[in-house]
Amino acid sequence: MLLLAVDTATPAVTVALHDGTSVVAESRQVDARRHGELLLPAVDRVLAEAGLDLAAVTDLVVGVGPGPYTGLRVGLVTAATFGSVLGVPVHGLCTLDGLAYASGIEEPFVVATDARRKEVYWARYDDFRTRAGEPGVDRPADIADELSGLPVVGQGAVLYPDSFPLARGPEHQSAGALAALAAEKLAAGSEFLPPTPLYLRRPDAQVPKNYKVVTPK
Repeated sequence: MLLLAVDTATPAVTVALHDGTSVVAESRQVDARRHGELLLPAVDRVLAEAGLDLAAVTDLVVGVGPGPYTGLRVGLVTAATFGSVLGVPVHGLCTLDGLAYASGIEEPFVVATDARRKEVYWARYDDFRTRAGEPGVDRPADIADELSGLPVVGQGAVLYPDSFPLARGPEHQSAGALAALAAEKLAAGSEFLPPTPLYLRRPDAQVPKNYKVVTPK
């Protein structure tokens, strides 16, 4: 088994290779505006570090979000393209689950990532392997009382310390953690999410209202 994991649902452009036992190579660069520019070189870099070719990959794992529209689709399209070319399965995982797994926390906690518009994508967890509900998107102040007393993992805690005072690491996503979680799920025969985007809201970029269509005379 050789898993190639990618995630671009957060500012971290992250790629990892996992052999079913441990992470073989990993890359992570935090840049919210260069997902498309950074992803493929990162794939090349981890393959070179591992001394392997893309053809050796047996499974693809991709973070499906939630995340902003533009960055999220870079990873999803790349994973789908690789899967089609290689003829290997593409497994979807919630991006928040990867952050939760990386935390290693064995008590109730929350993962919160930056959703822009002064909001966070978030989900509650019973422990680092067990999500206790579906992800949501809200203003931090609107959920602060509900989540009071719980540790909060992810960039959301860093950006909004008044609402999430109990910040815990990691701040950014790790494809290595996402791959390790996927390896566990594959070994257990667990189901994955489809490799389609989990947006939770409409894209930031929209057609202006009262847009006039100009047709040739």
